[in-house]
Amino acid sequence: MKTPTFSLRRGRVPMLVSMPHVGTAIPAALAAGMTPVASRVDDTDWHLERLYDFLDSLGVSILVPVHSRYVIDLNRPPDNVNLYPGQDTTGLCPVDTFDREPLYGPGRAPDEAAIAQRVAAYWQPYHTALQEELARIHAQHGRALLWDAHSIRSQVPRFFDGRLPDFNFGTASGASCGPGLGERLRDIVATHGAYSTVLNGRFKGGYITRQYGRPAQHIHAVQLELSQITYMQETLPYAFDDTRAAAVRPVLHALVEAMLAWPG
Repeated sequence: MKTPTFSLRRGRVPMLVSMPHVGTAIPAALAAGMTPVASRVDDTDWHLERLYDFLDSLGVSILVPVHSRYVIDLNRPPDNVNLYPGQDTTGLCPVDTFDREPLYGPGRAPDEAAIAQRVAAYWQPYHTALQEELARIHAQHGRALLWDAHSIRSQVPRFFDGRLPDFNFGTASGASCGPGLGERLRDIVATHGAYSTVLNGRFKGGYITRQYGRPAQHIHAVQLELSQITYMQETLPYAFDDTRAAAVRPVLHALVEAMLAWPG
C-alpha cells in the first residue's frame, strides 16, 4: 500500500487552507544521507493545525503534507527558480537550514535525478490535490479562496534584519487576489492593536500564492507568514504556548471570516 503524502479534508465553504510546511516526516532512505541536524526539522511551521483549530467549524477545506520541507519544499516552483531575485532563500530541496547548518553529509546532497524523483513522489501529488480542490470549490461556489498558512521564527538574520512583524501578508504585490483584500486583512490586524503587521513586505507570497491566485477567474490567494513568537516557543522543544495562542487565535478567526465574507 502506498504511503500517503498529504491529507485533505473537504469543507462546505469556498475556501481552502493550505499548510505546506507543517509536515515533519523524513523517509528513512533519505534520512540516511542527512545530518543529525535534519532530524530536528527546525524550520517546520510548527503547530499550525492546532492553532487554526477553528477551521473545521467554519467548513473550510484543509490540505496538509506529511513530509518535511527538508524532503522537498512544496512552496517552491518545480524548476527551483528563486522567487526573490537577489535575496537569499532556501531551495526546492534545501541543503541547509535557515541558520545555514548543513542538512547533508559530504557528497550526499540530492542531484538533479534525485530532485526529479522527489518532485514526482511528494511535490506533484500535493499540487494536484490543491488544484483539484480549488477546481471543485470553484465549480460549486463560482469562486475559490486560497489561504496559504505559514509561520516562521520572529528573527532569522539570514533572511531579514531585526524582528519580523507578527502578521506578514503576501498577495504577490496585489496580483494574486482582487483589489482591497490584502489591505482589508492587514487593517483587521492593525485595528486589533496588539500585533504588528505588513502587506507585501519581506514575504510577498511563495509559489502557491503566485501560481494559483487568479483573481480574473475568481480565485483569490493570500499567504500569511505568522511570527511564531505569537503562539509558541521559538527554540527547542518548540512547545505550543496556550496563553499566547489563545490571544492570537481570535485574530486569525476574524481574518478567515473576513476573507470568506469579502464581496470581491
